[in-house]
Amino acid sequence: MAFDPAEEIERFHAAINALDFPAIEAYFAEDATYVSNGVGSLAGRGEIMAAFRKYFEDYPDQTAENSLVETLTAQSGRAVWSLRATHSQTGKPLIREGEETITFNGDGRITRVDVTDYQDF
Repeated sequence: MAFDPAEEIERFHAAINALDFPAIEAYFAEDATYVSNGVGSLAGRGEIMAAFRKYFEDYPDQTAENSLVETLTAQSGRAVWSLRATHSQTGKPLIREGEETITFNGDGRITRVDVTDYQDF
């Protein structure tokens, strides 16, 4: 069966929604890059996972959904998403909408994520 980036993005997002950190970590190549206006530029699986854990410590109740997931190339896809969460310490709500382009290597591991938020948060 051929690799489908859109299907893989759906599975990756399901792991995030389930807060399945071992599955999330397994998705990233060791030398992956994650770029977002929210977290800046992260290099390497360890740095990315530390940021994921910190984010979900702050926002453990996040609910997210995709309005579009599409394949762009044989090794990349794009998701348009929205999410809601509440900061665990301040109680401040977080509402975000944006998109991300995810690039995979030949082993199906994520090598790069580029996140674009539609508004500042």
